[in-house]
Amino acid sequence: MTELAAQRLSVSLSGRPVLKEIDLIARSGELICILGPNGAGKSTLLRALAGLLKTRGVTLDGRDINGVSPKERARTISWLPQTGQAVWPLPVRSLVALGRMPYGATLDSLSARDDGAIAAALTACDLETLAARDVTTLSGGERARALLARALAVEAPILLADEPVSALDPRHQLSVMETLQAQAQANRLVIVVLHDLALAARFADRIILMQAGRIAADGPPNAVLTAERLGAVFGVEIVTVERDGTRAVLPWAAR
Repeated sequence: MTELAAQRLSVSLSGRPVLKEIDLIARSGELICILGPNGAGKSTLLRALAGLLKTRGVTLDGRDINGVSPKERARTISWLPQTGQAVWPLPVRSLVALGRMPYGATLDSLSARDDGAIAAALTACDLETLAARDVTTLSGGERARALLARALAVEAPILLADEPVSALDPRHQLSVMETLQAQAQANRLVIVVLHDLALAARFADRIILMQAGRIAADGPPNAVLTAERLGAVFGVEIVTVERDGTRAVLPWAAR
């Protein structure tokens, strides 16, 4: 069981408080969606959990994340940033293969296990037919899927992804969320920042709702995504839709 935790985590950037006294524990087998208005601190929280900020209060399996070696962290936490770039003229498969670098792989030296991880990631992100394409020729949505595939190819027990579906069409949004759900069901810890309330309500095991640098609510989707709470945090009225026992939440009007 892998555990990523924050205790009394506070972060200031350029002298401005961004996170304030954050407490959370996340474990293998969870798909956690972090929601909140712009500027609530969602991306900063994800970066802190990834060990990308010099701060105190984040632990990985009980150890201060600052004491975990870069090599071990790269094998344990797969990171997909919001503004991921792909500027080199590489084939998509080679871009995905970069996810195997924490294990010592190079593009000229891939083991059978590396090849298997790359193939599985390409399939999960619906990229098999694009594997030979130059990544710089892809559309924005195709490139976003290629970067997610690179993160999946790491096969890390923890995946942190910042807005992984924002550039995707509806079919691929659903496909990516199903892939992330499958990762959690395979006993990985998956934490994603989303803005889409409907996708979060449908796929998340747990919602962390942020407001002004603090956690406003933390729990199952039905408990967190109430009309009163979303009205207070986002300033919107919502409607709910149920299908096959799953409740979806749709923003309907600004207050």
